[in-house]
Order: sequence, then structure tokens, then C-alpha cells
Amino acid sequence: MILSLSRRTPTHRKPHKHTKATLISAGSALAVAGLVAGTTAAWPGSSGSPGNLADAAAFAGSHASARSVAPQTVQADTSHQLRAVQATVLQAQLRQAAQAKARKAAQARAAAKAAAAAKAAAAAKAVAAAARQAAQSSSSAASAATPQGDPQQIAQSMLGSFGWSSSQFSCLQPLWNQESGWNVTASNPTSGAYGIPQALPGSKMASAGADWQTSAATQIRWGLGYIQSSYGSPCAAWSHEQADGWY
Repeated sequence: MILSLSRRTPTHRKPHKHTKATLISAGSALAVAGLVAGTTAAWPGSSGSPGNLADAAAFAGSHASARSVAPQTVQADTSHQLRAVQATVLQAQLRQAAQAKARKAAQARAAAKAAAAAKAAAAAKAVAAAARQAAQSSSSAASAATPQGDPQQIAQSMLGSFGWSSSQFSCLQPLWNQESGWNVTASNPTSGAYGIPQALPGSKMASAGADWQTSAATQIRWGLGYIQSSYGSPCAAWSHEQADGWY
């Protein structure tokens, strides 16, 4: 009789969770032990005493912490420095923008001031030119209004402005020839009459012009006005002169 022996194949079972934790804890313990051992060997003056082992463990722990924390610290410092640089650049850009804006505003003010000054200068120049032109026109008009020539020629040219014809000069000429001889500075020592028309007093002729003492035109203008208001015409004045010896 042959007996058959059956072999049981061992069943592989999955380790329980607490088994994994135990293994991980064991591995961690071994790793820490190895780290401590290596650190102890590298620790200066290590002799394996409990004190030295504690110091070595502390040293190893500090290096392990440094290795795990240092990258985060460097990254945080780098980020902080980057933000600081960005803030500095932004401030510089803002400062440059403000300076550019201030320069632009100053240039605009300077341009406006220059334009206003140029406009004022142009206006002043125009006013001065207008004043010169007006003065020239006034001078020309005065020259044109003032008759030229000797006293008798001046008198003939003025007859029309009083509404008389040139024939009236035939009476005016002998009238003033008898009174003053057509002399601008003729003066009657007895009565004080003065000038071509023998105004009494001579200062009456100031109503015709401030230059009444020396201007034949001023004296003649006043004399013709007096004849017109008193006699109506030179011929009527001459008739009175002939009849009474004065007019």
C-alpha cells in the first residue's frame, strides 16, 4: 500500500496594516539609528558615551531639519526678494511717469506763456502802427486844411468855406489893406487892435487857434467869421469902412 503524502503549499497572506506600520517604524528606527551612528562617528571627539550619543543625535536631527526646511526657507526668501524688486521697479516707473507728466505740463505752460507774450507784442505793435497812421493822417489833414501861400492867397482860398464867391475878395482886399496892410503882427498903439483883421483885443482870435499871434491863416479865419456874423459879407463890411472909417 502506497501512502501518498500531500504537501501543503504555504498560503501567502497580506500583512495587516499594523504590520506595515511596524515595518515602517522599524525601518525608520533603523534609519535613525544609522543616521545617529554615522553622525556619532563623524562627531568630533566621539567616544560612544551616552552624552556624546545624545549630542550626536541632536546634531543629526538639526541637519535633518535643515535639509527639510532649507528649501522652503530659500523659496520664501526668493519670493520675498522678487516682490521687493517688483515693488521697487513699479515705484521707479511711477516716479518716471510723474516726472514725465510734470515736464509735459511745464512745457505746455511755457508754450502758452510764449504764445500769450507773442500775441500781446503783436497787439501792441498793431496799436502803435495804428497810432502812427492816425497821427500821419491827422497831420496830412491839418496840412491839407491849412491854406498855403501869402495872406491874400490864403484869404481867397477861404472865401468858399464861408459861402462867398471869389468876387468878395475885391472888397476884402482893400478892407484889410487899409486896416493892417495884411501884416500878421500889425498892432495899433492907440487901441491895441492886433493882426490882419485888427481884432480888439487881439486875444479874441485865440478862439480860431492858439497860434493867433503868428499865423496868418488863424487870423484870417477869425476875421472872416467876424465879418460874416457882423456884416454878412466882405463887401458889406467894406461899405461900412468907407462910410464910418472902421468896421
